[in-house]
Order: sequence, then C-alpha cells, then structure tokens
Amino acid sequence: MTERRNLDTERFLAHYATMQRIRAFEHAALRAAREGLATGAIHASIGQEAVASGVCGNLGRSDLLLSNHRGHGHTLAKGADPGAMMRELFGREGGVCGGKGGSMHIADFGVGMLGANGVVGANILIAAGAAHGIRLRRSRIGDDRVVVCIFGDGAVNRGPFLEGLNWAAVYRLPVLFVCEDNGFAATTRTEALTAGPGPAARAESLGLAAAEVDGNDIVAVDAIARDFIAAARAGEPRFLHAKTWRLEGHTAADKGTYRPASEVEARWAEEPVARCEGLLGQAGVDPRRLEAARDAAGREMEAVFEEARAADWPPAATAFDDVLDTAPAGGGTTAGAAG
Repeated sequence: MTERRNLDTERFLAHYATMQRIRAFEHAALRAAREGLATGAIHASIGQEAVASGVCGNLGRSDLLLSNHRGHGHTLAKGADPGAMMRELFGREGGVCGGKGGSMHIADFGVGMLGANGVVGANILIAAGAAHGIRLRRSRIGDDRVVVCIFGDGAVNRGPFLEGLNWAAVYRLPVLFVCEDNGFAATTRTEALTAGPGPAARAESLGLAAAEVDGNDIVAVDAIARDFIAAARAGEPRFLHAKTWRLEGHTAADKGTYRPASEVEARWAEEPVARCEGLLGQAGVDPRRLEAARDAAGREMEAVFEEARAADWPPAATAFDDVLDTAPAGGGTTAGAAG
C-alpha cells in the first residue's frame, strides 16, 4: 500500500476527478441507450477508469492515442470534449465525428486521439503505423511524440497483436501497448480462450519489455505508465498488462447473467474510484474536495446529456461528406477510384 507521506495528493486528486468524470459520462451513455437516444452499441468502461486516467494522464496533448470499442474513458482522459463526444453517441450535429462514427469510432485529432475502433485488434496495427511515422519524422526533422494503444484481452488472440508488436520491436518504435484486461472477451472468460502464461509473456517473446499491473490501483498504474511512456518515447517500445474488471455488461443491452452476482458484488468492493477516494482520505484530503469533484462530474455530464438531446440532426446534405469515393450517377467509377 502507498504510504501516506509519499502520496502526491494534488496529482491523485486530478486522477480522482478524471475517473469521476469518466464514470458520470458512462452512466449518461447507458441512460442514453436505455432511452433509445444513442445509436449503436454502447460499451461502458465502468470499473476500468484507473487504466484510462493512469495511462492518459501521463501523455501530452500532442502525443497520440488509439483505443478500442470501449473507448469513452480513454478519449475523455486524453482531453476530448465530453459534449462533442455525447453528441456523437446521439448521432447529432457537433459530434466529434459529425455524428457518423458513434460510440465505437470516436476520434478527436485535436487532442491526439486517432480513434476508437470497433474491429478487435485493428488499432494495434494503426498504432504501429503511427509510431513508425513518428520514427521517420524524428530522423529528419525531429518528433518526440509517443503513441499509446489500448486494447482488450480478446485482442491478444488475433493476428494484428503479433504483427503490430513484432513491427514495433523490429523497428524500435515509440509506442506503448496497453492490454486492458477486464477478464472477459465479450461474454466468455479470458482464461477459457487464452493459452500460455498470458499477454505479457507473448510480448516478451517478441523482445518487448513488459509488466503486469493492478489496473484498479491508480497509484500503480500512474507510476508504471509514467516510466513506460518515457521509455517508449526514447524508442524502446513497451507492453503493459493492466488487470481490471468491467462492472457492467459487455454492452448496454447485456445484463451479464453469465457472471455470478456474488462475484460482481465482490468486484465492486475493489473498484478503482472508491479505492482512490479511500487513499486520498487516508492522506488527509478534506472530504469536501472529494465530494466537490464527484458532484461537479455529475453536473457536467447531466448538462452534456441534455445538450446532446437538444442538438440538431446533421443536415442531410452532409451525408456523403468525408466519404473517400462514391460512384457517379449512372454507374461506373470516379477518377482515382480503387479497382
């Protein structure tokens, strides 16, 4: 346990505020799904907030982030506007992707968030490509950015995992891979699907330095992420296996009946927001500061929800904006279309 005298209370108050904002956003997103306001599947990250805050809190605005289908928390922690994110979930004008991407494809290049991805493992290869681009720029004009890629435990059993990590190791890319292991690949326990000693061992077999961390311990996540991001920035790719637990179902429609109620109850007792609150209380932080952070997050996301609900739908004329190529009237292909 972290000793009281060693705790940077202001740093972890900031983490606490971020985690409260993530949780409040996720509750609002689940409400939107229940009320039929959010289109597409909603994958909430309640219970996993320490990974998002602990990792992304150590990134600069210009550093790059790739996320997966459960990416609301990562995107918020990277600095994206929750109002634009919620409008995206609602498919409304002013969404971060114009209301076209929805929950699983949120991106905000303005804060270095290159995108969530609904294809499991696909973000690993995109991250490797982005990191290789930085490496090439660094050799010519200088570029000290780092790339962080966060994916779930299910992704380690897909081809992009091997391909992306191998490429990063061979070319010593400035990238940190984070396996956010919540114990389940959709509705199946990870241990039933993954052979061998685990994701970190696979990364080490490819030559990446790797570590495992309690993903619900914000102090531990913050410390290892800070060290690993510094190493990756220097061209030494790293792999972090963060073990956490999602407290809601796989999606908003999933009641999670494949998990015993007693197990879920026990996991709630270990969740990261309450653990951080307890740690700050032990360090002597005034409870009113914690209450203020919690209340502010609730008010912020309630306002975000109502603003998204009141927002206009995108104009029909913009339906094909941002589309790479479309066939002209009468058939055929436009110039430059791929064969």
